[in-house]
Amino acid sequence: MTLHIGFVLFPGIQQLDLTGPYDVLGSLPDVKLHLVWKDLAPVTSSTGLVFTPTMTYADCPALDVICVPGGSGVGALMEDPVTLDFLKAQADTARYVTSVCTGSLVLGAAGLLRGRKATTHWAYHDMLAPLGAIPVQDRVVRDANLLTGGGITAGIDFALTLAAELYSPEAAQLVQLQLEYAPAPPFNAGRPDTAPQAVLDEANKRTVESRKTRGEITARAAARLG
Repeated sequence: MTLHIGFVLFPGIQQLDLTGPYDVLGSLPDVKLHLVWKDLAPVTSSTGLVFTPTMTYADCPALDVICVPGGSGVGALMEDPVTLDFLKAQADTARYVTSVCTGSLVLGAAGLLRGRKATTHWAYHDMLAPLGAIPVQDRVVRDANLLTGGGITAGIDFALTLAAELYSPEAAQLVQLQLEYAPAPPFNAGRPDTAPQAVLDEANKRTVESRKTRGEITARAAARLG
């Protein structure tokens, strides 16, 4: 039986949040991937790549897996009732409810993280608790049928974890080998606790405005959730 996996596509999406998991999950047998948005007009990612939705919310079938990537556009999604209602409806029947990076904040705004363990990008991790989540600092966090991935590149780890759940560890390892996913970064600067202080300071400076905006949006979402 074909598995239907839907990724929410939106303006300002972080392309690697989408394309990393998309490549992993699209390499599995009997899988149909959907790029779902409110309409079929092309959308532009945060770095300028253009993606075309394959179906609308209204036309989307009940999905086996629903995934929300992150990106600069998540703030608008967190306050978009059409998107939040779509996620809540899909979550009622999906085998797995998932996110990558700051996509978890959108799940939180939909009320889908309350009382559940979750993760997100390190720069916005403190925004999980106000949405009712139990924050966990890890690359991939599972709580029953909820799977959340950390920041951006963690989406590949997330998708391999999900592949093992959907099929088997051997199937996931085959995909890993086919993609030659064997990370060996030239620098040990991928996390705040390992990055040089000057690099961390600069990274924090670059997120000041987005943290302020998302913090305000998170506070409003938390108030709506009660």
